[in-house]
Amino acid sequence: MQGGTPAHPMRYLSRMIDKHELRATMRAARKRLAGLDPEASLRAAEHAAALPVVEVVAVYRAIGSELDMDALSLALSRLGRVLCLPVVIQADAPMIFRRWAPGEPLELDLVGVPAPLLLADTVTPDLILTPLLAFDLDGGRLGQGGGYYDRTFAALPEALRIGFAYVGQQVDGLPVYRHDIRLHGVLTEVGYTPARKVL
Repeated sequence: MQGGTPAHPMRYLSRMIDKHELRATMRAARKRLAGLDPEASLRAAEHAAALPVVEVVAVYRAIGSELDMDALSLALSRLGRVLCLPVVIQADAPMIFRRWAPGEPLELDLVGVPAPLLLADTVTPDLILTPLLAFDLDGGRLGQGGGYYDRTFAALPEALRIGFAYVGQQVDGLPVYRHDIRLHGVLTEVGYTPARKVL
């Protein structure tokens, strides 16, 4: 995909109802995309100014094949945004967010994800950038299945919810259930796309 035409949505996935099967398929697809286009995160960062202008933005530290956010975090910091990272401090509860800037030290949280140190200020994000396995243009998001972001979205309904992903993770339609909370948009290596569904 490097420098080429973006991948078409994986339309066949819209027929999959079982989320376990869908997650397995999309984990493999994301891993493939990461290997095909190692520069995708740099191109995505070039579109940082296209995101809604807010004061506090929650970013994340990429794990495995998640689209790396280092370049985007630096770009947002240069645009004057206050950054924070999610922290899991209790199972089955919403995450909290601690203020953080690129280069500051991190420690592992309750689930082993890099997070700001305990002394960092707790803040409330205006915009939450979230990793995902798949997304559709109606704001549907398929996560890892732990529910951490869904619980957090529910606890912070005023925060904008924006996915960060490879464009090749777009699918034609995701199964959406009552507890699922839609995204306001998605940022990929080809730009920012607002969700077309009225929220």
